[in-house]
This record gives sequence, C-alpha cells and structure tokens, in this order.
Amino acid sequence: MKSYRKELWFNTTQRRGYINITPQVEKALQESRIKEGLCLINAMHITASVYINDDESGLIQDYDDWLEKIAPHEPTSLYRHNRTMEDNGDAHLKRQIMGREVVVAVTDGKLDFGPWEQIFYGEFDGRRKKRVLIKIIGE
Repeated sequence: MKSYRKELWFNTTQRRGYINITPQVEKALQESRIKEGLCLINAMHITASVYINDDESGLIQDYDDWLEKIAPHEPTSLYRHNRTMEDNGDAHLKRQIMGREVVVAVTDGKLDFGPWEQIFYGEFDGRRKKRVLIKIIGE
C-alpha cells in the first residue's frame, strides 16, 4: 500500500469564507498515482471545516445565513470562550456543526463522488494562515 500527503494553505481576507477545493484535491490525487483507495481531507484548525456538498448558486450563502442563526458572531458576550480574550466562540461551534473532515473513495484514479458532490473548505475565523491536510492511501 502507498500513501501520499499534501497540505493546502489558506488565508481568507474575511472572517468567514467558503472555498471549493475539489480541483486541488483532484490534483493531489493525480500526483499520488494512487488508483484505488481512500482520500482523507481535513481542516487542521479548530475554527475551520471541510465538508462535501453541491456548488449550486445560493447554497453557500444559505449555509452562511443558517450558521449565523445557530451561532451568531455577535454579541460576542454570548460565549464563555470569549472571556479568554478571544472573539471566536461562534467559530468553534460552526466548525462542530460543519465537521472536521471528509473521506472520499478513490476508484480508477478518480474521486468517487455522487452527483454534484464537491469538497469545500469552510473558514469561520479567518484573516490568518490555516491549512488543510490531504492524505491518500491505497494502491
């Protein structure tokens, strides 16, 4: 069995952002030369997420609006965590809802997706450098 590891780095200009990283993951899979196996993609920061969904118009804004209703950024006094001189208590909760990682099957050298599936990086406390790990194992 072979393995391949690659890091992607992001530094969003806004507090929250959503980036379709499917092309970067597909490129890493090509670089790995693995034809059959599994591809793990995970956010390496506690206030960011990796998730799979459709890249349909309006959906990202719907996610952002929904997450702000569930865990609004303000007032920051809502969160005990923010008493530590942070202001990102909401970002931790958003990450918990959206998830840390995804695993995608690799079949015949391609990501084995269902219809319309794409991989996204979700940033909930941006404006600083963060990374995503891609780990591919297989033959």
